Amino acid sequence: MMNNIAKVGIIGGGLMGKEAASAFGRWFALNDYPVAVELSAVCDLDEEVLGWYEQIPSVQLITSDYEQILASDQVDVVYVALPHHLHEEYYIDILESGKDLLAEKPFGMNLQAAKNIYGAFEASSSFVRCSSEFPFLPGAQRVIAEINSGRMGDIMEIHAGFLHASDLNPQKPINWKRQSQFCGEIGVMGDLGIHVIHIPLRLGWQPRRLYSQLQKVITRRPDGQGGWAESDTWNNATLTTDVNIEGKDIPMTLEMKRLAPGQKNSWYIEVLGTEGGVRYSTKDTKTLWTFRRGEEQAWQQIDLGFQGPFPTITGGIFEVGFPDYFMQMLAAYFAEREGSLNGRFGCLTPQEALMSHHIFQAALESKRTQSVVEITY
Repeated sequence: MMNNIAKVGIIGGGLMGKEAASAFGRWFALNDYPVAVELSAVCDLDEEVLGWYEQIPSVQLITSDYEQILASDQVDVVYVALPHHLHEEYYIDILESGKDLLAEKPFGMNLQAAKNIYGAFEASSSFVRCSSEFPFLPGAQRVIAEINSGRMGDIMEIHAGFLHASDLNPQKPINWKRQSQFCGEIGVMGDLGIHVIHIPLRLGWQPRRLYSQLQKVITRRPDGQGGWAESDTWNNATLTTDVNIEGKDIPMTLEMKRLAPGQKNSWYIEVLGTEGGVRYSTKDTKTLWTFRRGEEQAWQQIDLGFQGPFPTITGGIFEVGFPDYFMQMLAAYFAEREGSLNGRFGCLTPQEALMSHHIFQAALESKRTQSVVEITY
């Protein structure tokens, strides 16, 4: 372990802020990691949320004024977990302050916001990455390795998605993720889309054409005050795209749904080739499926253990959970920031985040025109 310590400030101390704090609190679980990381400052408008952070010994600054985070010499990196409509203002302010940034998805509520953030990134010297934790699951890492192995032959089709079902409850109260003024016109694509597109973009599978099927199914929800509020975002999105792989047009389907019956929180990816295939879903977190073409064709099930890109004290036979692969994502961020990623899978880059917004914007245009849209990046 190196002697240097990266000090982190969190803006938005709610659910994801607490997950980050938990990961930093057990950073010692990473074996032979190149840099120490500790949480030093937290900003939130909710006094009850802030009170939770008082139990963390390393936290020296607890505030409701985010500018104190930016001015603090006890903060090197800022992690932001705020509603989408605040991304542009906060991210640009952080970049202009000279701090490094770990941004939550979707990197702005729309394409123009993402462009503005990207412009501020290019004008800065800050290290910036965007949060997307699912590729750091052992199963997802095995999918990437199988694709890169070349054993699948010529790739024929790609399917990826992220499915929720909680919005099937029409009595679920309205919140900011269900109102376009806060989450953007892209709706569910902004909430779930980067998780779906991260691995394809990293593999160079950049959609060129797109046809979208967007659905608004439940359009009003309880407002929490005895009345009803308009829920005007897209609940479900299915994007049919094609990508160029070795000079061939390959179909790729991307699903992002809040109304997917039976799905609690299911992220999946499947890639099929002429010689083999691979698929993985968090529906069965321990199981990787691989396919080999032979005289008799068969899918094979592999039982996975605890195998992340960054070794930890946890034995390989044990199961992985959300706090584990969230921590692996953070480890990837700080390793890359330190120049020690060493070929491992990294967090979503600002360039990839901007690409995702071009895809989401094309989906809106496809829905509006009911046509296939050429995507320009």
